[in-house]
Amino acid sequence: MPQNLSCAGQEDIHAADRVTAREIAHQPELWPVVAQEVLAAAEQVQLIQKLQNRKVLLTGAGSSAYAASAVAAAWPGATAIPTTDLLVDTERYLIGVGAVISLARSGESPESAAVVERIRKLHPEILQVALVCNPNSALSRAGLDELIALNPRTNDRSLVMTSAFSGLVLAGLVLAQPQAVTAKVKAHSARAAALLPEIEAVCRRLSARDCDRMVVLSSSPLFGWAREAGLKTLEMTSGHLAVVTETFLGLRHGPMSFVKADTLVVCLLSSDSLRRSYEIDLIDELRSKKIGHLVGIAETGEWDALFDEKIPAIAPEEDDSLRTPYEIVGPQWLGYYLSLRIGLNPDNPSPDGIINRVVSGVRIYR
Repeated sequence: MPQNLSCAGQEDIHAADRVTAREIAHQPELWPVVAQEVLAAAEQVQLIQKLQNRKVLLTGAGSSAYAASAVAAAWPGATAIPTTDLLVDTERYLIGVGAVISLARSGESPESAAVVERIRKLHPEILQVALVCNPNSALSRAGLDELIALNPRTNDRSLVMTSAFSGLVLAGLVLAQPQAVTAKVKAHSARAAALLPEIEAVCRRLSARDCDRMVVLSSSPLFGWAREAGLKTLEMTSGHLAVVTETFLGLRHGPMSFVKADTLVVCLLSSDSLRRSYEIDLIDELRSKKIGHLVGIAETGEWDALFDEKIPAIAPEEDDSLRTPYEIVGPQWLGYYLSLRIGLNPDNPSPDGIINRVVSGVRIYR
């Protein structure tokens, strides 16, 4: 292993500062609140109606970019472009776009406000909306047409985004598919609350394995989930675990060379039978090649024999495009316990300041 991955000091860190743990654990109780409040705020300004018949572009930076990707997967005709791309290649991505929705936790990333200002200058007719966890931010003051602030409890104090990520995805899904999302959010939240102790226990057990790399696999509607799942481990272990995110079908085209016998391979099984058939073939191939410690996020029972260990799925029968805010909980707990095992503080796993809660140092050119 790179670094000493002894568990020494783990309990001291865990007891002394549990901000990230609390922010992961309170998500199930927050989801129904976020969905209801966002729907009410959108209805007050008729936002859902304003967005109809417009080509929507969703954007954000870092985890917020992955949140935007997850929302776009559930929004017919929508695209997701990170602000970090949109800022430097604005006009190419705006062809035919009628609305831009920015997602942000702090809203203080330099690119966030700069993108709004640049779009306003180039195409003032484009409707600009932001979903934010912090209403008092540079993005909030950047001349938006509409601003929806999420419940304050989504504004994570930890360096890494956990409840902010699931809250932003859920908020975007409410705008994309209000009836489908609000009809089931309470049921998914109740199931998540019931499964949380088991999910946490499995992830804690997995973190004790002797490994130095991880692969996260999903099919395309959930690839925003996969990118965020990989990022949680990368951030919370300060890069001491190498992480690759890929689609099941994409893994064969080169990235499988990354997988060794002890590599953690986290597989989110699709709710769609066709996608799942391709996924199972890939998992069987990994097993036949005797590579990877296979960890499934799946329903208990039918798929048990596929995996070495299993994290219970929270929404295994939900449409894949709507599952991200719920299924991200397992990878969040896994990143958290891997961080503790290495001897880091998950609330601030980068004490040398390599990464920070709010990105700085970006010079904006006019």
